[in-house]
Amino acid sequence: MNKIFDTPEAALDGLCRDGMMVMCGGFGLCGMPESLINALQATGAAGLTVVSNNAGIDGVGLGRLLETRQIAKMISSYVGNNKIFAEQYLNGEIELEFNPQGTMSERIRAGGAGIPGFYTKTGVGTLIAEGKEHKDFDGQTYILETGLVADLSLIRAEKADTEGNLVYRKTARNFNPMMATAAAVTVVEVEEIVPAGSLDPDHIHTPGIFVQRIVRSTCPKQIEFTTNRERAAAG
Repeated sequence: MNKIFDTPEAALDGLCRDGMMVMCGGFGLCGMPESLINALQATGAAGLTVVSNNAGIDGVGLGRLLETRQIAKMISSYVGNNKIFAEQYLNGEIELEFNPQGTMSERIRAGGAGIPGFYTKTGVGTLIAEGKEHKDFDGQTYILETGLVADLSLIRAEKADTEGNLVYRKTARNFNPMMATAAAVTVVEVEEIVPAGSLDPDHIHTPGIFVQRIVRSTCPKQIEFTTNRERAAAG
């Protein structure tokens, strides 16, 4: 089975529809599948529920889907750097399900492992706990959180072999490995595609069994914040 596609648009062909749940990897702009997000925008699929740590920034990544109002609901941990997201939420134009970052990570991992729910102390006594089942273990109160399983995961890695085995680079190994396991179909954009068997098995982060489609990234990496040291005074 050939998993390699020539363009991001081809890699998403036949996968997108209105109302689907999509997971998008990335932490800020690091490890964000920007090429695939742009291709998703071009499909016109609307009413999307998107699971992502954050929603990109204005005009970049999921920020573009917010501009075209293709997202109906976000399941996220952090929304601070996206003015469009904040405006739409405050205006009641988009639904937001806030998750503590560790809880969201575990919900994704649980979904990929076939675990329908788990108990955690995180959020007990806060708004996060409202409407959720509470249970005591050894005198401590926990709340029930459910696993997340999406229709489609869009992720980014540094390398893939032709069988879909993946290697991530440093911080890009954030939500991407978990999201690869937690969807009906996983599509990955990568910087380099190598022949099967050329990756050291001990260095593979995501086995190819979880990856259905692979495409080379068409977007350069972006830097969200640039901090420069002041130049020393001459003399």
